[in-house]
Amino acid sequence: MAKRDNITDVFVIGGGVNGCGVARDAAGRGYSVVLAEMGDLASGTSSAATKLVHGGLRYLEYYEFRLVQESLAEREVLWAMAPHIIWPMRFVLPHHKGLRPAWLLRLGLFLYDHLGGRKLLPPTKTLDLSRSPLGRPLKEGYRRAFEYSDCWVDDARLVVLTARDAADKGAVIRTRTKVLGVAREGGLWTIRLQDMDTKLRGTMKARMLVNAAGPWVDHVIRDVVGKPEAKHVRLVKGSHIVVRKLFDHDRAYFFQNKDGRIIFAIPYERDYTLIGTTDQDFTGDPSGVRISDEEQAYLLAAATEYFEKPVTWQDIVWTYAGVRPLFNDNKSKAQEATRDYVLTVEGSAAEGALINVFGGKLTTHRRLSEEVLGKIEGVLGAKGPAWTKGSTLPGGDFGPREFEQQVEKLNGLYPNLTDRFLRRLVRQYGTRAQKILGSAKRMQDLGDLYGADLTQREVDYLFEQEWARTTDDVLWRRTKLGLRVGASDRVRLEAYLNARWERSRR
Repeated sequence: MAKRDNITDVFVIGGGVNGCGVARDAAGRGYSVVLAEMGDLASGTSSAATKLVHGGLRYLEYYEFRLVQESLAEREVLWAMAPHIIWPMRFVLPHHKGLRPAWLLRLGLFLYDHLGGRKLLPPTKTLDLSRSPLGRPLKEGYRRAFEYSDCWVDDARLVVLTARDAADKGAVIRTRTKVLGVAREGGLWTIRLQDMDTKLRGTMKARMLVNAAGPWVDHVIRDVVGKPEAKHVRLVKGSHIVVRKLFDHDRAYFFQNKDGRIIFAIPYERDYTLIGTTDQDFTGDPSGVRISDEEQAYLLAAATEYFEKPVTWQDIVWTYAGVRPLFNDNKSKAQEATRDYVLTVEGSAAEGALINVFGGKLTTHRRLSEEVLGKIEGVLGAKGPAWTKGSTLPGGDFGPREFEQQVEKLNGLYPNLTDRFLRRLVRQYGTRAQKILGSAKRMQDLGDLYGADLTQREVDYLFEQEWARTTDDVLWRRTKLGLRVGASDRVRLEAYLNARWERSRR
């Protein structure tokens, strides 16, 4: 926790996956930590991903071997850390004549299978799409495909659970708190803050700053730290569409496009298919990013190129877009820009040090955090040892292959609640689902219903334990029930959350 003299060891700017990962690692080693996020946790890039924990097969084309190896090794580490929100997924890559040759795909997948020390995930195999049921949703022209392994992640929940664990280990997590400015004074950083809800302002001091502001990292350097020349990141917009379910099996598809890009078509929230992503340079305000009609048309056309049944505008039920802050390596195309991360250190313990985090991805956030901690130790001195490898996130204290046992256990404890409802709770909360359900015997015991199967008890838990403040926090970042909750229930939910907020301020 922050010390009584209002001086903290490490002050983290940014509540995305990297910022929360650094806060968690630092708190677990014994540093005092405060994290400030100007909006909600995961309200930027970290909730707008394709939601994969993956090695990055296409990164091999750009010789990103270090990044791919690190990412591949992290897949099973993260799966074991959070088996409720991360799980294996098989990807089907149809061979398309005239694009990447089959020998090149086989070579890439051979490296993919052997670079990262894979132990639990099954290896690549070749499919005959003319005989496999996995070929039925596709056009008849596709005969051969390769099936390989990666993992799926609920990206926003990964961030929130990382923040929850950081707080459980003593970190102070301050959402909706904007850093207005910083200054070095007497060997410390003086940080000016504003609560975005109450508009109240205050200051605190820190021995070290970590700038993990994602798309706003250069903004922090320029407008908060005061170095106007900062141009370290290339902002690349990635957009996705969610459509009604296109196929009934549990595999995902990896499609090559004629322009050299790739898209995924992934089973999503039981009843839908997620299609993405695009890659476009972006120069606007990251907080206002939206998918364009052009991007939606591109994704529809790319999917229709492969699926037997055309994917149309009428199939779209939801869209989202995000801005990836890629380190600016001056590549000519957005899809060629490196996905690797870069860390810089400015200053010393005597004057107050600053670490800037450029780039990064969901899959490598734990390793990135370890590297940041190495730099923190170099400035402030070491405390506890590295500890996150082999740890678990809240609710993830069961084996990576024991999800079904957890569902079965919950069904035994709550026989009058539906399997579908209990399965969703295990997917989001793991072993902490019982904290929500308590002694409930039936749905009515969980309070008012706010559409779908969202109960008052769950909303209370999200408000009290996971910093949920608004309907978007609850419906899109803590859950994905926004796909199922109607307008009238949203109004009721908003009124309830506002009332809870007012009571909490008294």
